[in-house]
Amino acid sequence: METVTTHGVLFLVSMLAATVLPGSSESALLALITREPRQAITLTAAATVGNTLGAIINWYFGRWLLHYADRRWSPATPRQLQKASGLFRRYGVWSLLFSWVPIVGDPLTVIAGVLKVPFVPFAVLTALGKLARYLLLIGAWRALVGF
Repeated sequence: METVTTHGVLFLVSMLAATVLPGSSESALLALITREPRQAITLTAAATVGNTLGAIINWYFGRWLLHYADRRWSPATPRQLQKASGLFRRYGVWSLLFSWVPIVGDPLTVIAGVLKVPFVPFAVLTALGKLARYLLLIGAWRALVGF
């Protein structure tokens, strides 16, 4: 039962960390893998799925935001959206592989929603980027700590 709870908490932390809310799933993942190295695969899967779901929430938020960008209370002005959209168009849909990058990753997933990037390519590229980040992080952590 503890494994389910641990994985569930990691999933939730990872999901919230991928939204516009502040948080870090990396430290939680590394702490849990250090404590339970045999669970590395399932913990990585929980973090990846949770983090990807958080990005999907951002994508839906972007779709919603598009309808209200001209409102005074909108968190993003039309000028900000235009600037971010220009950058996204410049680097293309492949930039979603970097949706895990701090500070720029979360807005990138929102902009993908605003620009109506199709869901399947969005979800696949985002998940691959997030998984690659976790795998590199775990590899570096193993090399440093040696668990």
